[in-house]
Amino acid sequence: MARQNERKMKLYMEAGLAVLLVLTIALASVSGRLSSQAHEKDKNKQEAAVQGEAEVYEKNKGNDQEKNEVKDQRENNAQNTAGNAEESQETIADGQYPIMGNSRVTVDEMVDYFQTAGKPYPKEALSKGGAESIEVFCRMYYDEAVAEGVRPEVAFVQTMKETGFLQYGGDASVEQFNFAGLGTTGGGVPGNSYPDVRTGIRAQIQHLKAYATADPLNGKCVDDRYEYVKKGTAPYVEWLGQQENPEGLGWATGDNYGYDIVRMIHDMKK
Repeated sequence: MARQNERKMKLYMEAGLAVLLVLTIALASVSGRLSSQAHEKDKNKQEAAVQGEAEVYEKNKGNDQEKNEVKDQRENNAQNTAGNAEESQETIADGQYPIMGNSRVTVDEMVDYFQTAGKPYPKEALSKGGAESIEVFCRMYYDEAVAEGVRPEVAFVQTMKETGFLQYGGDASVEQFNFAGLGTTGGGVPGNSYPDVRTGIRAQIQHLKAYATADPLNGKCVDDRYEYVKKGTAPYVEWLGQQENPEGLGWATGDNYGYDIVRMIHDMKK
């Protein structure tokens, strides 16, 4: 009986040891997997960090390249502008004032020139056409001229000459928004009329461009006399007068017409 009990006890102990061994192996396996997973996560984090740094580097590299390209473009534009200004000044210095080209005249200078003449601005009439003040009027001239590559001072001063600083008194009237005598052939013919101030200004500038160059218009043509002009026959303001034009063509028949405009431009710049 005692031997049987000993055998049973021995079997129980062996079974317990076997169970304990199995549990130990199982725990070791789980611990290994957990450690492996943690290591894999750390590895993934490191790879992601490296990838993120690489992306940031490439992005910054691209931004730096873009900034350099913009800087180079600005420098080129500045050089081109300076070159154009120098070329324009050289042409003017040679004794002829080009109708086309860049200009250093500002809107404020145009406003001051009008106000210095001491003439009242026809606010009531021109407000109906969208130019309630001389400042707005001059800004329209500047913007429309630049849009076609015409010097703003040429068109503006021509208007001051043609209209007597917007006082009119000739065949055309201020209500027509015709600022340079387009279509006024004399004998009381009033010439063209336009729906608003800007359209009248645009027509005048397009007509000037027709005389100055054979280049096409940049905007839609509103000058119904544009087609009648022989293109490029008066590239200089001085040649706008038919008597001074080498081909006998030009804007007006009056003596020294273009030279008077140039003189007025120089007065405005003083």
